[in-house]
Amino acid sequence: MWSNFFLQEEERRRAGRGRGARARGAGRGGPGVRRALLLSALGAALAVLAVSTEFWVELRPRGDNGSCQAAHLGLWKACTRRRSLSHPAGDACRPAELPREANCTYFRFFTTGENAHIFQRTTKKELNLAAAVVAVLALLAMVLGGLCITMVLSKGADFLLRVGAACFGLSGLLLLLSLELFRHSVLALLLRVDPGPPVPALAHQFSWSLGCGVAGGVTLLLGAVCFLLLSLPPWPWASLCPQRGPRAA
Repeated sequence: MWSNFFLQEEERRRAGRGRGARARGAGRGGPGVRRALLLSALGAALAVLAVSTEFWVELRPRGDNGSCQAAHLGLWKACTRRRSLSHPAGDACRPAELPREANCTYFRFFTTGENAHIFQRTTKKELNLAAAVVAVLALLAMVLGGLCITMVLSKGADFLLRVGAACFGLSGLLLLLSLELFRHSVLALLLRVDPGPPVPALAHQFSWSLGCGVAGGVTLLLGAVCFLLLSLPPWPWASLCPQRGPRAA
């Protein structure tokens, strides 16, 4: 009889600890984690949009006579557009006024190692390759962070909150690093001129894809900070704001 009593008591204690653990898991995987996940998902969508599009920078020769041409490029390919003008004048030739049809080619240094030539200028493939590789690593870290947070919500694995925060933070930093490498590659492109007759100067303007990349990187960092705050133990904050129970009559 006593053995059955002690066994029942031990089972009740284990059930109570299990309910407490599930309650703590539900608290960690509750609305706070879901809101932080939505914020990180927004940053991930912006990052994917930036990496997959080629509107990072727009280039246009200055003082072009007889034709209006422009180019826009990203991490993977460059597109050129051209329109004949009878009387080209100054700012009348703008990339926004060119036809939408573009002649796009993927960069060959990913396959054959050849440099690309844009308006008689040669790209610096080392910087372009570095920017592309860092962007891919940012996407991989972002996917890993999403898997960690999914495990927290579905399995209650609270210890993965910090891992997910680290992955999302690393993804945001790598994406911003890729943007900086691309900016340096554009500056190197403007300075490198192929041998031959003198060529006109290029006007450049960073476009909306790069803006999406900046917004995505910052949003991923904010999501990482939110996950990190949610992974902190609650007792330091509870000691600062103690809850008072009802007073006895």
